[in-house]
Amino acid sequence: MNTRELKQFLDYKSDEFNRPEFISSDPVQIPHRYSLKKDIEIAGFLTATIAWGQRKSIIKNSLELMQLMDEAPFEFVMNHEDKDLIKLQKFVHRTFNSTDLICFLQSLRHLYTRYQGMENIFQLHADNYSLQRAIHQFKQLFFELPHPTRTEKHVSDPLSGSAAKRINMFLRWMVRNDNRGVDLGIWKSLSPSQLSCPLDVHSGQVARKLGLITRTQNDAKALVELDANLRRLDAEDPVKYDFALFGLGVYEKF
Repeated sequence: MNTRELKQFLDYKSDEFNRPEFISSDPVQIPHRYSLKKDIEIAGFLTATIAWGQRKSIIKNSLELMQLMDEAPFEFVMNHEDKDLIKLQKFVHRTFNSTDLICFLQSLRHLYTRYQGMENIFQLHADNYSLQRAIHQFKQLFFELPHPTRTEKHVSDPLSGSAAKRINMFLRWMVRNDNRGVDLGIWKSLSPSQLSCPLDVHSGQVARKLGLITRTQNDAKALVELDANLRRLDAEDPVKYDFALFGLGVYEKF
């Protein structure tokens, strides 16, 4: 396919998969359960943090986590006491355990108390066409408090070579608002043009077959390559093509 044909194909596939019907089978359903902005972003961040492995398991454990937080994520983060953390001791998703979870809740409270929340941090450190440096800065601030070293692995850093799939997915949820019903678009200070594609095994395989990536590893360098090629197709909303790449890989075994 030439560039025009590739754009037509990916536009068509993005439209096909970017539909409300997608929500019920995807972790994005978790933040959709809430109406308050701070509940949505905390539910989205924690869900994205554990979004690796089987989607059924991700959704099940995310729902359990919301229940443990009394279905009021922001209220729990800001006002929990030590006794409220006892019930979290049983939580685990793969290598993310209760020690990591409690650290995350304390760090989130720190961000809302000292920095007015997550959106403010990303907005302050955003570049014109990228949030990858902002992700790095976010991680630095997120782990300002004393914390177990093991917990740091659960927030990826693009400047350390990671594609940062999960946090890029979280940012897509928060920033994109195309009135299609899937992405929530509650962060108004950032633009879809600044987003990067959540690069994982599925989207990576499809991107390579379509000539959007030549690098064999799904790392930060591959993401730079993918970003550049997707921006050539749509500079204002390059990450809409995540729907096409993921859908082709997961649903159509492209």
